[in-house]
Amino acid sequence: MLVKDFMTPNPTVVSPEATVPEAAQIMKKGGFRRLPVVKEGRVVGIVTDRDLKEAMPSDATSLSIWELNYLISKLTVGEIMTRDPITVADTLPLQAAAKLMLEHKVGGLPVLHEGRLVGIITVTDVLRAFLQREAELLVGAETNP
Repeated sequence: MLVKDFMTPNPTVVSPEATVPEAAQIMKKGGFRRLPVVKEGRVVGIVTDRDLKEAMPSDATSLSIWELNYLISKLTVGEIMTRDPITVADTLPLQAAAKLMLEHKVGGLPVLHEGRLVGIITVTDVLRAFLQREAELLVGAETNP
Protein backbone atom coordinates (compact mmCIF):
# COMPACT_ATOMS: atom_id res chain seq x y z
CA MET A 1 0.00 0.00 0.00
CA LEU A 2 1.50 3.29 -1.14
CA VAL A 3 0.75 6.86 -0.13
CA LYS A 4 -0.43 7.70 -3.68
CA ASP A 5 -3.19 5.09 -3.40
CA PHE A 6 -4.82 6.73 -0.37
CA MET A 7 -3.85 10.42 -0.45
CA THR A 8 -6.20 13.22 -1.34
CA PRO A 9 -4.92 14.33 -4.75
CA ASN A 10 -4.53 17.96 -5.83
CA PRO A 11 -5.22 19.52 -2.43
CA THR A 12 -6.42 23.06 -2.04
CA VAL A 13 -3.47 25.28 -1.21
CA VAL A 14 -2.90 28.79 0.05
CA SER A 15 -0.07 31.27 -0.50
CA PRO A 16 1.97 32.70 2.38
CA GLU A 17 0.60 36.14 1.46
CA ALA A 18 -3.01 35.06 2.06
CA THR A 19 -4.57 36.53 5.18
CA VAL A 20 -5.62 34.46 8.16
CA PRO A 21 -9.33 35.23 7.52
CA GLU A 22 -8.93 34.09 3.88
CA ALA A 23 -7.33 30.80 4.97
CA ALA A 24 -10.00 30.29 7.62
CA GLN A 25 -12.72 30.80 5.01
CA ILE A 26 -11.09 28.31 2.61
CA MET A 27 -10.85 25.72 5.38
CA LYS A 28 -14.40 26.26 6.54
CA LYS A 29 -15.84 26.14 3.01
CA GLY A 30 -13.89 23.00 2.07
CA GLY A 31 -14.16 21.24 5.42
CA PHE A 32 -10.35 21.05 5.73
CA ARG A 33 -8.23 21.05 8.86
CA ARG A 34 -4.96 21.85 7.13
CA LEU A 35 -3.72 23.59 4.01
CA PRO A 36 -0.34 23.27 2.33
CA VAL A 37 1.27 26.67 1.83
CA VAL A 38 2.79 26.99 -1.64
CA LYS A 39 5.00 29.69 -3.10
CA GLU A 40 6.29 29.58 -6.68
CA GLY A 41 5.22 25.93 -6.98
CA ARG A 42 7.12 24.83 -3.86
CA VAL A 43 5.68 23.74 -0.51
CA VAL A 44 7.01 26.27 2.02
CA GLY A 45 4.71 25.49 4.93
CA ILE A 46 1.48 24.09 6.24
CA VAL A 47 -1.24 25.87 8.20
CA THR A 48 -3.76 24.08 10.37
CA ASP A 49 -7.06 25.03 11.93
CA ARG A 50 -5.23 25.01 15.26
CA ASP A 51 -2.70 27.56 13.95
CA LEU A 52 -5.58 29.80 12.93
CA LYS A 53 -7.30 29.49 16.31
CA GLU A 54 -4.08 30.25 18.16
CA ALA A 55 -3.57 33.36 16.01
CA MET A 56 -6.88 34.77 17.17
CA PRO A 57 -6.79 37.06 20.20
CA SER A 58 -8.14 35.87 23.53
CA ASP A 59 -11.48 37.04 24.86
CA ALA A 60 -9.59 38.91 27.61
CA THR A 61 -8.14 41.46 25.19
CA SER A 62 -8.79 45.15 25.78
CA LEU A 63 -8.98 45.92 22.05
CA SER A 64 -12.27 46.84 20.45
CA ILE A 65 -13.90 44.54 17.90
CA TRP A 66 -12.92 46.94 15.12
CA GLU A 67 -9.29 46.99 16.21
CA LEU A 68 -9.27 43.19 16.43
CA ASN A 69 -10.78 42.76 12.99
CA TYR A 70 -8.28 45.21 11.52
CA LEU A 71 -5.29 43.46 13.08
CA ILE A 72 -6.48 39.98 12.11
CA SER A 73 -7.15 41.10 8.55
CA LYS A 74 -3.47 42.10 8.26
CA LEU A 75 -2.06 38.85 9.67
CA THR A 76 -0.80 36.53 6.92
CA VAL A 77 -0.56 32.77 6.69
CA GLY A 78 3.21 33.12 6.26
CA GLU A 79 3.45 34.59 9.74
CA ILE A 80 1.70 31.69 11.50
CA MET A 81 2.39 28.63 9.33
CA THR A 82 4.71 25.78 10.19
CA ARG A 83 7.69 26.36 7.93
CA ASP A 84 9.36 23.57 5.95
CA PRO A 85 6.87 20.87 6.94
CA ILE A 86 7.67 17.20 6.81
CA THR A 87 6.70 15.91 3.38
CA VAL A 88 6.51 12.44 1.88
CA ALA A 89 6.94 11.02 -1.60
CA ASP A 90 3.88 9.57 -3.29
CA THR A 91 5.73 6.24 -3.65
CA LEU A 92 6.41 5.89 0.09
CA PRO A 93 4.70 2.94 1.77
CA LEU A 94 1.63 4.07 3.69
CA GLN A 95 2.93 2.50 6.89
CA ALA A 96 6.06 4.72 6.73
CA ALA A 97 3.91 7.84 6.34
CA ALA A 98 1.77 6.75 9.30
CA LYS A 99 4.91 6.25 11.38
CA LEU A 100 6.14 9.77 10.51
CA MET A 101 2.79 11.28 11.51
CA LEU A 102 2.87 9.40 14.79
CA GLU A 103 6.52 10.26 15.59
CA HIS A 104 6.09 13.95 14.79
CA LYS A 105 2.56 14.22 16.22
CA VAL A 106 1.05 15.68 13.05
CA GLY A 107 -2.28 14.90 11.44
CA GLY A 108 -1.28 15.26 7.82
CA LEU A 109 1.64 15.47 5.42
CA PRO A 110 1.99 17.12 2.01
CA VAL A 111 2.73 14.53 -0.68
CA LEU A 112 5.32 15.30 -3.36
CA HIS A 113 6.18 13.76 -6.71
CA GLU A 114 9.53 14.94 -8.07
CA GLY A 115 9.37 17.96 -5.75
CA ARG A 116 5.88 19.03 -6.83
CA LEU A 117 2.84 18.90 -4.55
CA VAL A 118 0.47 16.20 -5.74
CA GLY A 119 -1.58 15.43 -2.64
CA ILE A 120 -1.97 15.34 1.09
CA ILE A 121 -2.13 12.27 3.32
CA THR A 122 -3.89 12.47 6.67
CA VAL A 123 -4.57 10.25 9.64
CA THR A 124 -8.11 9.85 8.28
CA ASP A 125 -6.69 8.48 5.02
CA VAL A 126 -4.55 5.99 6.95
CA LEU A 127 -7.57 4.83 8.95
CA ARG A 128 -9.57 4.47 5.74
CA ALA A 129 -6.78 2.32 4.25
CA PHE A 130 -6.68 0.19 7.38
CA LEU A 131 -10.43 -0.40 7.29
CA GLN A 132 -10.33 -1.16 3.57
CA ARG A 133 -7.53 -3.69 4.12
CA GLU A 134 -9.46 -5.29 6.99
CA ALA A 135 -12.56 -5.60 4.79
CA GLU A 136 -10.48 -7.19 2.02
CA LEU A 137 -9.01 -9.70 4.48
CA LEU A 138 -12.48 -10.58 5.79
CA VAL A 139 -13.85 -11.10 2.30
CA GLY A 140 -10.79 -13.21 1.44
CA ALA A 141 -11.31 -15.34 4.55
CA GLU A 142 -14.97 -15.91 3.66
CA THR A 143 -14.20 -17.02 0.10
CA ASN A 144 -11.30 -19.28 1.17
CA PRO A 145 -12.62 -21.35 4.11
